[in-house]
Amino acid sequence: MAKRDYYEVLGVSRSSGPDEIKKAFRQLALQYHPDRNPGDKSAEEKFKELNEAYSVVSDPQKREQYDTYGHAGPAGQGFGGFSDFNFGGVEDILNEFFGFGTIFGGGRQKGRRGADLRYNLEVAFEEAAFGAEKEIVVPRTAACAECAGSGAKKGTRPERCAACNGRGQISIQQGFFSMNRTCGRCRGAGEIIREHCPQCAGSGTVRERRPLKVKIPAGVDNGTRLKLRGEGETGPGGGPPGDLYVVVSVREHPFFVRDGEHLLCEVPITFPQAALGDEIEVPTLSGKKKLTLPPGTQSGQEFVMKGEGVAVLNGHRRGNLAIRIVIDVPKKLSKRQKELLVEFRELSGDSPGPISRSFFEKVKEIFG
Repeated sequence: MAKRDYYEVLGVSRSSGPDEIKKAFRQLALQYHPDRNPGDKSAEEKFKELNEAYSVVSDPQKREQYDTYGHAGPAGQGFGGFSDFNFGGVEDILNEFFGFGTIFGGGRQKGRRGADLRYNLEVAFEEAAFGAEKEIVVPRTAACAECAGSGAKKGTRPERCAACNGRGQISIQQGFFSMNRTCGRCRGAGEIIREHCPQCAGSGTVRERRPLKVKIPAGVDNGTRLKLRGEGETGPGGGPPGDLYVVVSVREHPFFVRDGEHLLCEVPITFPQAALGDEIEVPTLSGKKKLTLPPGTQSGQEFVMKGEGVAVLNGHRRGNLAIRIVIDVPKKLSKRQKELLVEFRELSGDSPGPISRSFFEKVKEIFG
């Protein structure tokens, strides 16, 4: 009997992408899997056909050969048929979809890796700019010291599970396939604990609050994740621990607004200072510094102080600090102040400043 077209078997077109092909295989594999159709030889054959088709179409090199030469392509390149295909990708999908340990043999699973943890850490603005060292306390699971993580009472040890002979899985033969299921007696551990450790109740782990020192590098910003390898949950069954991710949030500063490694600070000055010029003190992250204002300084004008910003994360330089001038107009004036301003206005006459002159010239140009 001639083989069916692999794309027809999977129910996809020849132009389908990897994600579409994978999705189609999952749906059909669920429908025809032998475990869901016990004793149905037709379903078993269709499942076998699906695996063969997916093993070729999901592999870019084999797919190209198949698209060019048809079924003769893979066979002509040394692939002798279904039994010679690499089922790594197929097995990964079935393991993900059905929860099998493996479908083509295999042994007991080793201890699983522990879960990763997240810790939200708030730092001061200056700590983010210059770096710091913080101490945190992380609640997590750890190996029980009483039983050294075995779960068995001190002086005893777990026994090998007789049902699976210590493998943690039981093989089930269904037609062409040999499938492994988690052993129901030991629940995949491969061992049976007769006397549980009183400290951890047989789990092998206990809860603890672990103090840790975290180095905050200079230049961190909101959302920066710091990875502390091996500081997560202890892995069950003696598996390796997970990692701890410290997620940084930075408190706002009363003066500075941050934009990456650069800072902005608005500084108010009086009209006389702006008109006549002055030397003023402005705040920086490293303390007060002097800034010279030229005569005729305008409101909104910015002066850049290089190297006074935030450190570049994992870099060797700092950003800049922009000082934006804001002219502070008083709301209440004394009688003498009013007199002087009226005199100033009369002396100024119809001679506007350069900004006003430019604005009204543009208005006249547009509106006539």
